[in-house]
Formats: sequence, structure tokens, C-alpha cells
Amino acid sequence: MKQTNYTFCIPCLFGTEGLVSDELRRMKMADVKTEDGRVFFSGPFADCVRANLSLACGERVLLVLGTFPAPDFNSLFEGTRALPWPDLLPADARFPVTGYCLDSALFSVPDCQRIIKKAIVEKMKSRYSLQQFPETGAEYKIRFSVRKNLAMLALDTSGTALHKRGYRPAHTEAPLRETLAASMVRLSRYRGREDFCDPFCGSGTIAIEAAFAALNRAPGVYRDFAAEKWAFSDPVLWRDLRNEAICAEYSGDYRIFASDIDPLAVQIARENAVRAGVDHIVRFEIADARSFSRSAERGIIVTNPPYGERLLDHEQAEALYRDFGRAMADRENWALYLLSPDPDFETCFGRRASKRRKLYNGMIKCDLYMYFESRR
Repeated sequence: MKQTNYTFCIPCLFGTEGLVSDELRRMKMADVKTEDGRVFFSGPFADCVRANLSLACGERVLLVLGTFPAPDFNSLFEGTRALPWPDLLPADARFPVTGYCLDSALFSVPDCQRIIKKAIVEKMKSRYSLQQFPETGAEYKIRFSVRKNLAMLALDTSGTALHKRGYRPAHTEAPLRETLAASMVRLSRYRGREDFCDPFCGSGTIAIEAAFAALNRAPGVYRDFAAEKWAFSDPVLWRDLRNEAICAEYSGDYRIFASDIDPLAVQIARENAVRAGVDHIVRFEIADARSFSRSAERGIIVTNPPYGERLLDHEQAEALYRDFGRAMADRENWALYLLSPDPDFETCFGRRASKRRKLYNGMIKCDLYMYFESRR
């Protein structure tokens, strides 16, 4: 590619945009800008590699090719055809098109996919003198959005979503997405200094993401990305930046505890921690959170108890909140960060939260209830 600087877009879960922005700024990315559900930055392709390797809260890294008004299909076709597709895609590239429309005159996703694909093929014909393209080579997935009649087209450099770290092929009945778990850990400000606990650990995702935070582990360092196979991507760059990320890891004696009342969940969590390479610093046990006990005077609890939409019925979930609230009543020096969709959580738990933050667990709108006043 001829450019030296690009615009990148990081889609993310609603409520985590600020966390993704903070991550990018800590990586010294330029021109960080936030919109609902996505964050933008600019830089050389090396910054795309760093973002893929190191982002904990973002969902994928998109290389933005262009943004243009698209009030109708003709505008979408011409705007797409104007982009430099032959500079990006080899003749044998596979280029599936996927995306969404929101608050726009164009609302049919299949029709938009068809128009975009047709426009790319027409542009490619001018370079390669082909009437049909075999699409037998590397995948260059094209993602589009049409928001308020403004189209954005991008290449998906990540491929498999960033929340799929690779350590969780098995999971319990209601798994928490890795990026949401990482977001909860970052909101707790855990840095590896105090005790960290998840007493409803399920498949162990929160504890594993806490271990990554303590170790300064780049979550994507041991997985592959779509852009590594692209013709204009330098494999030496990926290798060097992976090694750089590995060398930046910390070591130490961290106190991370995870427990669950379900023996099978604890077994799965242990296996996931082994795959994640953090089984040496996360300690798992079978335990009932309603009898929570730790010898340390203070620490951090980050957890996602089962609740009515997916596991327990509503009454069982609220009874669990009440019992856990009683168990935590004499733990005033422990900071607690608990995710729940129940608007009556504070009443059941027995205390008003110091602060609440809206987050989405899949399609479920939740609040992260934060209790930390006595800790500050």
C-alpha cells in the first residue's frame, strides 16, 4: 500500500468505549476519537498490529478505506468503486462483505452487500483484466456500516474477533465475553497489588483476564490474525511486535482467587487457565459465594453472578443477591464490582452502590454495581 498512515476503527461493546480509548492512548496512538460502539485512531500499519496484539476491551481492528454519503444505492456503488481496491486486494483475494445499516435510507443489508461487492468487482476489473475472480486466496473481509446515510467501508484486519483469545474452547452455560470481563477488571483498577477474587467464577474468564492485567499480558500475542496473510503485510513486523509484547510482560507473586459452587465449572475454569498460561497465578476452588471468606483485610471482588435471564429464575437470583449481601456485610474494606441486569439489585443486596456503570452482556443491558467508598 502507498499510504504510510491509516485510519483504524475499533468496534466495542456499548459502555466500554472510554476503556478502549484509554487503552489506545496508553499505546500512544494518535487522533483517538470515540463514537457510540466504536473508537477511531490513526497511524502506520504497525499500530494496527500493536492494537490487535494488545487490546483487551476492543472487539476487532478495522482498517478504514473510506467514508462517504450514501443516501441511495447509486451513491453507495459509486463511493465504493472510487476506493483503491486493486491496491489492496490481489486477483485471487476472497472478499466477503458484511455489515449493518442504522437510521439510514438504505436499510436492506443484503442489498448493500450486493451493491458493494459489485462495485469492488468493477474496480478490480480495471486492474486485472478479468471478468470473474476466483476468490481462492487469503481472506480480506470487508465490513461496512451505513449510519445516518453515511457509509464507512473497512478491511477487517483481525479476522476472528479479539474477544476469542483462544483459551476458552469449553465454557459453562452462560459464558461472559472476554472483552467484557477485561473491561470489568479495568474498571476495578486492579494492577496485581492486592487480593483479587471472583466468587462466581463460572468458566474463569474474569480471573483469567485479571491475570492478564497483572502480568501485562497482550491478550492476542499467541493467536493469529487475518491481516498476517495479506499481500502487503510484513511477517517480520508481526514477529518483532509479538516479541516486543512478550518481553513487556511482568512477573510476580499475584493473589488471584476464583471459586464456584459447581464442581464442573471449576474444572473447566482450571482447564481454561492452563490454556491461557496463567494457571500458576490463579487459584481455583469449589466454594459457595454465600459463605465468602478470605483472610485478607482488603481486596477486590469482580464478579458476574447468575441471574434470571439465563440461569436462575428471577426469585432465585434475588435470593442469591440477598445472601451474598449478608456475606459481604462485614467486608467493608473489600471493593466490589458486580454485574447484574436486575434494577432491584441494590435493594436485594442491602446497600446502595458507590457508583453504577451501564454495560451490555451480549444483548442484555446490565449495570456494573461498584462499591468502593471505604477503600478510597
